[in-house]
Amino acid sequence: MNDVDYMRIALEEGAMAAERGEVPVGAVLVDAEGVVLGRDGNRSIERNDPSAHAEINVLRQAGEKIANYRLSGSTLYVTVEPCIMCAGAIVHARVSRLVYGAEDPKTGAIVSLYQIGSDQKLNHTIEFTGGVSGKECGDLLRKFFRSRRKK
Repeated sequence: MNDVDYMRIALEEGAMAAERGEVPVGAVLVDAEGVVLGRDGNRSIERNDPSAHAEINVLRQAGEKIANYRLSGSTLYVTVEPCIMCAGAIVHARVSRLVYGAEDPKTGAIVSLYQIGSDQKLNHTIEFTGGVSGKECGDLLRKFFRSRRKK
């Protein structure tokens, strides 16, 4: 499987989050061999938990699965550029690579507002690729917020 294939899984998770009334962000984390360690969407509303972003959810799943909070060698696929909280967690988890779809000009912490993943002052940096299936990822968000504004 390639980046687009894994992003398709993240998009599925984002669509399921939208069906639950959550902001439609989805994520999937794979190990160096491409084995899925975690996959989920946003669940902040469902869990009454401001930290239940898709990225955090899959980092937790993966940590439990491999019995280690360090996820070296892994790649995280997420439909939207991570926020500050998620970017920090990704750095602390030692994720090796981040692939995201749509940039987030309001809260993005990888390239849009901050560059947490590449900040040399931190003890870990992340290789990242943006724009993978970017149109589809952006469309999922636009459709969701358009329908919310109509209500």
